[in-house]
Amino acid sequence: MSRSFLRDDDLTPAEQAEVLALAAQLKAEPYDHQPLAGPRTVAMIFDKPTLRTQASFAAGIAELGGHPMLVDGTLAGIGRRESVADVARVLGRQASQIVWRTYAQASLDEMAAYAGVPVVNALTDDFHPCQLLADLLTVREHKGELAGLTVAFLGDGACNMGNSWLLAGATAGMQVRISGPEGYVPDAEMFDRANEIGAATGGSGSVVADPREAVADADVVVTDTWVSMGKEDERDARRAVFGPWAVTPELVAAARTDAVVMHCLPAYRGMEIAAEVLDGPQSVVWDEAENRRHAQKAILAWLQERAQA
Repeated sequence: MSRSFLRDDDLTPAEQAEVLALAAQLKAEPYDHQPLAGPRTVAMIFDKPTLRTQASFAAGIAELGGHPMLVDGTLAGIGRRESVADVARVLGRQASQIVWRTYAQASLDEMAAYAGVPVVNALTDDFHPCQLLADLLTVREHKGELAGLTVAFLGDGACNMGNSWLLAGATAGMQVRISGPEGYVPDAEMFDRANEIGAATGGSGSVVADPREAVADADVVVTDTWVSMGKEDERDARRAVFGPWAVTPELVAAARTDAVVMHCLPAYRGMEIAAEVLDGPQSVVWDEAENRRHAQKAILAWLQERAQA
């Protein structure tokens, strides 16, 4: 079975470093590496709303010499009109790779089991590994070596970004602190897995309930929307609960003076992050958004070269 990228710990620490180095190279020389020349087709399926994911994958696939084929998830009716396994068998004969932004991690895993070509997780309810490659690339650009850095993730940690920061951060040798209200942190198994990885890399994952304590001396401050897709009816209740974890200038001031602030977007100014922070000098969110393209090109190229080996 072809290598796929379904969750952050699908890459070993050495492989993650290799992919990030390739991403930096592809950013510097965007048209010099074309493993999808032909052009080879990459199927892109989007079951959830998308802007950065669709734009960055489509642009990146084209820059790698390939053809981005958009498959309308609504029309395909994956898992309803046809089984995931049957869709995988069909698309695997039409495309060299499959990129899927969907809900259930189990569906993505099933796609990878039957496709016969690499499958890339463009977001599920459980993980957002391509975003983390972009985030780590961004931190690498601004801070240099990743190992030993401290990351504070504030707000709703019980989400795909919280899980992915734990796994990818620990893989990179970073100390990842998750801070949110009670009941809004990742499951214990995610911390266990992060610390298992960290035993070899020097990384770690922990819960730090107090947001000021979490950001104290942090090198990276991260947040995400408090109202994830599908939870819009909880907006008012969540806003009341998450208030103390808003990324304000006062909270950022407790981090290192050269700390960078990240948000995977879309952002809601005045809720999880203050406008003056998002648009301020410590924010690297626009670099982060651009780096989706370079990081995704790297993982697509890395997987394609292994599929062809």
